[in-house]
Amino acid sequence: MSDIEAKQTRSADERETQAPDPEDLPRAERRQYSGQYKLRILEEVDRCTERGQIGALLRREGLYSSHLSKWRRQRAEGQLQALSPHQRGRKAQEVGLEELGRLQRENERLRGRLEQAELIIDVQKKLSRLLGLPVENSETEETR
Repeated sequence: MSDIEAKQTRSADERETQAPDPEDLPRAERRQYSGQYKLRILEEVDRCTERGQIGALLRREGLYSSHLSKWRRQRAEGQLQALSPHQRGRKAQEVGLEELGRLQRENERLRGRLEQAELIIDVQKKLSRLLGLPVENSETEETR
């Protein structure tokens, strides 16, 4: 073997043993499970009768027992049929309804305060007229 062939073989061996550049590694992504997959796994778990079968199933599928707990809760609440990949966070429609209700309550409260303030202003104007004090035109009279 010549020197050139030995260098080529040695450099190929060195490349295999060197650690890969961390900047070149792809970023890991979370696994997402469909509702059908979750139901299938839960059915398999329900059929397990012997000791160690559930653990073997979890190892085979690469799952954790916490997945089963969460999926059982979702199944009991009837959420699994609606889930394909699980979306994190609150559902947009629920947030909108809560916000709408809060704003409506605040609007009613502010309307009540406005009516009370207008009543107080009217009483002050009447009292000023009775006492003969000059009444200035305010924005509330102009906007009516």
